[in-house]
Amino acid sequence: MQTFEDFIEFAIKREEEAIKAYGDIAGIAKTPGLKKLLLDLQEEERNHKKLLQDITEEKVESLEIKEVDDLKISDYLVEEPPSPDMNFQDLLILAAKKEQKAVDLYSDLERKVSKKELKKLFEFLIQQEKSHKLKLEEEYEKHVLEGY
Repeated sequence: MQTFEDFIEFAIKREEEAIKAYGDIAGIAKTPGLKKLLLDLQEEERNHKKLLQDITEEKVESLEIKEVDDLKISDYLVEEPPSPDMNFQDLLILAAKKEQKAVDLYSDLERKVSKKELKKLFEFLIQQEKSHKLKLEEEYEKHVLEGY
């Protein structure tokens, strides 16, 4: 990857993978609340894809980056492979781990580029993926941890 367009194309592919993954996970979710959360996250990934398809180096300047907290709850939990009999807790962990992998990927890319427009774009995407992870960890905290 050398050009701005190469990085955008790569990021679009990752967003397409996330869209598919959330659709697949939502398809096996048994509770309506979790299914809705996963479909909402899938829609946010679709919005990222659209943003990336429409982005230009000039438009990057207008992106608003907001720092997002990280509860780090899922960082210490074991991820189970997706299966139809997954429970709510396992699905939340799986989805949060996927978001952390996206954060890690965009962080690696951000460190590898020198062009300020790409750095800003990847920082924006990092914060977006962190916000997804935060939503999932808040659900985990509310529905799993508060039960103990």
